[in-house]
Amino acid sequence: MLTIENIEVTYYHTVQALRGLSLEVPEGKIVTLLGTNGAGKTTTLKAASNLLALENGQIGEGRIHFRGKSILRVAPDKLVQRGMFHVREGRKIFTEMTVEDNLIAASYALDGRKVKADYDKVYDFFPRLRERRSQIAGYLSGGEQQMLAFGRAMIAQPDLILMDEPSLGLAPKVVEEIFATIRRLNDEDNVSILLVEQNAAVAFSIADYGYIMESGQIVMEGDVETLKNDKDIQSFYLGVAEDSEDRQSFRDVKHYKRRKRWLS
Repeated sequence: MLTIENIEVTYYHTVQALRGLSLEVPEGKIVTLLGTNGAGKTTTLKAASNLLALENGQIGEGRIHFRGKSILRVAPDKLVQRGMFHVREGRKIFTEMTVEDNLIAASYALDGRKVKADYDKVYDFFPRLRERRSQIAGYLSGGEQQMLAFGRAMIAQPDLILMDEPSLGLAPKVVEEIFATIRRLNDEDNVSILLVEQNAAVAFSIADYGYIMESGQIVMEGDVETLKNDKDIQSFYLGVAEDSEDRQSFRDVKHYKRRKRWLS
């Protein structure tokens, strides 16, 4: 579905954000990309959806293919029409428009396709949005805004969704609901997902495969069960101490130790 091969990304022609990064999202699978702040996760999604130019970023080397065709020079709106939708960090909904108008705006991604916007499907997935369909989106709760961002993606009927930190700032119960929806959309519609997350536990609960990023490159990858059983992952991302049943914070682990184990 999506293949990223050895891409190099720089900002302002000087700051290197990605260093030979490669990953793959097979059709019908959920792939998660994990890493700390500044690892390059969001940059990876922006490279795939061609949004780097908005922030003076550019791809210097490497290839990105969607459904077997290069998309390096395809405009972001054309990528949406081809079946790729990017749910950006911070939701990026139209806060001064109603819920329903937000969904209608997303329907323009269907231009040129012989399909109609399925608003009822979004409301069936998120009954709270049906109740608030006439409400100004900026007055929704954070969880409801995330539901609306996800609903906008559903309206575009994509084959692949890039999701950036959907759990950010949300209560655990809302996170559980959002991730259950991601799993349901994958199961029912076979939509492929590339999920960027810092919450490894919730990402692992729905993903099939995972990549771990450090300083702009992939340092570990594998199926979810393999990653969950890895001692480094347990220690650094799941908060399980190596020599006891105690839990520890990722921030308490020295960076040099992580680099030594994964990059030596």
